[in-house]
Amino acid sequence: MTTIETLDTERLRLVAPNEACLDAYLQFYTDGSASKMYGGPIEPAKVLARLKADLGCWALYGFGVWAVQEKETGHYIGTCGFWRGYNWPTELTWWLLPEGRGKGYALEASKAAIEYAYEVLKFTHVQTYMNDDNAAARALVERLGGVKTDRQCFPDGLYRDIFTIEKE
Repeated sequence: MTTIETLDTERLRLVAPNEACLDAYLQFYTDGSASKMYGGPIEPAKVLARLKADLGCWALYGFGVWAVQEKETGHYIGTCGFWRGYNWPTELTWWLLPEGRGKGYALEASKAAIEYAYEVLKFTHVQTYMNDDNAAARALVERLGGVKTDRQCFPDGLYRDIFTIEKE
């Protein structure tokens, strides 16, 4: 099993997904408006399966998402890191609970994950993609310096722009 290092930023702690963050997963994935870009809402048993899959990604691939925790409160507010679905390219991904949005947390967590990908995991590139109507994700990627490098049809039949985020 891969050791999942904890990453600390100014305001956040990125930790291994664990049972303590299940409540945040439930809040996010059972809320249709919060999780609409992630296939939500989904039923609680499938939410637990999603948490297990996030942890399992680390074991299978040596990378995955971290649970994002506010240092000040200790609350879990989302995830950030890397994901690879069946026949999908590896991507930088994140989600935040509504109360964690608009504070720069996704930017802060993403920067830490990107640095880790290049410095520790030795990724040769970091990419991300999103549905065309996900304006918030596109804006974040642009703030991260992402540049559109491709457009592909994905296994779900949707075309998406692929953005590459260079090492700083």
